[in-house]
Amino acid sequence: MATLLGSDSPFSRGKRKNCSNNIIAKLTASKLTGQGFSRGTQLPGGLLQERDKQAKWNGIPTLLQKFYENSHPSSDLSRAHNFLKALSSQLSMEAMSYVTDERKTAQESNFPNTYTFDLFGGVNLLVEILMRPTLTMQKKKTKMNDDLIKDCLSVLYNCCICTEGVTKSLAAREDFILFLFTLMTSRKTFLQTTTLIEDILGVKKEMIQLEGIPNLSGLVQSFDQQQLANFCRILSVTISEPDVGNDDKHTLLAKNAQQKRNASPSRAEVNQSTLLNIPDFIERLCKLATRKVSEGPGAILLQEVEEFYTWLDNALVLDAIMQMANEAEQSGTESSDESSLAAASPMRMPYSMKIVHEIMYKVEVLYVLCVLLMGRQRNQVHKMLAEFRLIPGLNNLFDKLIWRKHTTTNHVVHSQNENCDCSPEISFKIQFLRLLQSFSDHHENKYLLLNSQELNELSAISMKANIPEVEALVNTDRSLVCDGKKGLLTRLLTVMKKEPPDSSFRFWQARAVESFLRGATSYADQMFLLKRGLLEHILFCIIDSGCTSRDVLQSYFDLLGELMKFNIDAFKRFNKYVDTPEKFQTFLTQINSSLVDSNMLVRCIVLSLDRFESQTEDVKVVEVLSECRLLSYMARVENRLAFLFRLVNIINVQTLTQENVSCLNTSLVILMLARRKAKLPFYLNALREKEYAERYPGCLLNNFHNLLRFWQRHYLNKDKDSTCLENSSCIPFSYWKETVLVLLDSDRTSLCAIVSYIDEPFMELDRDPLED
Repeated sequence: MATLLGSDSPFSRGKRKNCSNNIIAKLTASKLTGQGFSRGTQLPGGLLQERDKQAKWNGIPTLLQKFYENSHPSSDLSRAHNFLKALSSQLSMEAMSYVTDERKTAQESNFPNTYTFDLFGGVNLLVEILMRPTLTMQKKKTKMNDDLIKDCLSVLYNCCICTEGVTKSLAAREDFILFLFTLMTSRKTFLQTTTLIEDILGVKKEMIQLEGIPNLSGLVQSFDQQQLANFCRILSVTISEPDVGNDDKHTLLAKNAQQKRNASPSRAEVNQSTLLNIPDFIERLCKLATRKVSEGPGAILLQEVEEFYTWLDNALVLDAIMQMANEAEQSGTESSDESSLAAASPMRMPYSMKIVHEIMYKVEVLYVLCVLLMGRQRNQVHKMLAEFRLIPGLNNLFDKLIWRKHTTTNHVVHSQNENCDCSPEISFKIQFLRLLQSFSDHHENKYLLLNSQELNELSAISMKANIPEVEALVNTDRSLVCDGKKGLLTRLLTVMKKEPPDSSFRFWQARAVESFLRGATSYADQMFLLKRGLLEHILFCIIDSGCTSRDVLQSYFDLLGELMKFNIDAFKRFNKYVDTPEKFQTFLTQINSSLVDSNMLVRCIVLSLDRFESQTEDVKVVEVLSECRLLSYMARVENRLAFLFRLVNIINVQTLTQENVSCLNTSLVILMLARRKAKLPFYLNALREKEYAERYPGCLLNNFHNLLRFWQRHYLNKDKDSTCLENSSCIPFSYWKETVLVLLDSDRTSLCAIVSYIDEPFMELDRDPLED
């Protein structure tokens, strides 16, 4: 029959196509069930060659079969290596297309090369070959050629890039992951190993435990500075708490429940402790973070150039390097040091590339330091960062590297653990600002951001105001502060004022400056920043710049609140800038457009007004109270009530997050101050009247009652949070607790209890929303 129909008949072509599909189906089924073929190379070579063209396998199964046949333990692996090189050339081209603009072409293929390679058992074969020395029982273990190991790792990485299932299957092999760390001892295979481990750990469901890595301390100590910087890319995955995303798990209710279930330290926290126990680890990171570009690697071999480009799997990075190289060639204004570098041997790295190289290292190093600063051993890390002069070192790099030029950015603000595809320059600046924020936040070491002259200025401000210097300032070790004419904080203020209105750098800059002010309010710290025009700059951004970014506006509202809190001079400056009804109305419109963003500023105004009203013997205070539009506005009880209504109404227990829980605390501040003046019943009754006016009786007060019950459970077990509340408000935490107890009193005869203002038919207090 075949003779009659001919070899190219539609019938025979259909059979060949079905045969190819059957091979794919059987191989896929065997991978899922573990039954049938263990690898595609078990199929007859003739059959593979016959079906190759129609199935568009590009000869990969045949090459893989030859690679397998020459890779037995007793074989000469040099022949196998030649077949692997042939495979690698095809796979690397496909991988390159996946990380550049050619992705669409690669994805249009039914079975990309990497998928075919994995389907026919290539990935498992490479893992088997790599781990073979660890599985032999012989005392004298054969050492594999570094070049072969390097190519095996490169092929595995290319497969991970193009085929998601490969990365996940490797991530499930704990033994293979731990084995990969042993390959980092070889400089020749270090970069490929690091890149592959990073990719695998990125999809691994359960975080790896660093203490399980054989001789981790010795391994890290054996790294040179360049290797240590690369190793930080792996560490960033192992010490960060997994990002819970934007779903229900992000709520405080869910977080509290999770913490209750997992009372013991998380794997990330254990890994942080493991790193801190490695001798000289933090000191070496500080040296990496603060070294100058000229101190980085100079002459490089061609092999290292290739490794460097292998590392650049992000097309944005490659674009940035090319762009900077072109800029350097066109400018012709390089310094003498740069000129000498450019005129050096052609084997030297171009200076523009060297800058990006150093920046990419520092991004990873700063990230690791930032995470450690926010961990359980924060004080230990702080002490070491101060001792190893991290802040003065960063100050010396500020103008020459960190903010050497303005970078245009329209990127979206990312959370700490969120993946970012920003350029190296942008990532570096953001990570630097995050580090400053973490370093300054509620810690006495924040004064290391100043130089000696600026510390003297703070002392002079305190003396002129006839107030004692804060203890942290007095105790600051002046041998550890910034050098030069400006401290790091002052340099930051300078570049902050030059940023475009909607630049998201403004968000991180404002957060970093705000962290310097957070904690117990310091008049001297505020005046130091006021004298440098910070308040006017913030008001310009909010009122006159046309800024529309909610993230930037929120950060400026928060910073303005810390800058003005309890400071009569700040309110006087505010009134001088906001000198027309139109400007004031614009300011109020910005505040009211998103109370979640601006409520910290509202809290500051309410607290400040309360204090100023108790200082009427001071002529200056009386003058500002009578003239300041902002204080006069908040002094009207109907305006405070309007804020209270909205604050209680825009949140509930199920939607509370770290971002909006401040609304609950601001509403509590308003009621605590009312309670001090015996006006709490008036405010509660106003809430009740508002409910009836809006025709939803019981809704507002039931919601507030539930929120306060959550508040008790959340804050009474949070030492740090409770301290922050006390420091930021200057209201003892005992008064916070007492006020909440009074409001939650079940006695319906109490005029200060919420229950007294909810009519019986509308009460929902028997239901516990925390148990839903």
